[in-house]
Amino acid sequence: MLLIVSSVKLVAEIALMALAGQFLLGLLAGAKRNDNFFYRLLQVLTNPFIKGVRRITPRVVIDRHIPLATFLLIAMVWLAVTIVKINLCLQIGVQSCQ
Repeated sequence: MLLIVSSVKLVAEIALMALAGQFLLGLLAGAKRNDNFFYRLLQVLTNPFIKGVRRITPRVVIDRHIPLATFLLIAMVWLAVTIVKINLCLQIGVQSCQ
């Protein structure tokens, strides 16, 4: 169970960092961000998450807001999984979690 929780936490952390990096690089690159190799690489990493959130959100939500909704949803998942991991580590012993 600890392996599954740690894996979900890791995927959430990677997605959060990729979304944050894409946002910051988009601010720095401006209008030419789609020509930037690293921006497109981060886009490839975040597209599955963004498309998943687009599917579960109503059509009323503007496409421009979907990356923010994705970030918030993944942040909530990360927080929940972190709490579960802490509880698991307290149950089995902190030494077993290292």
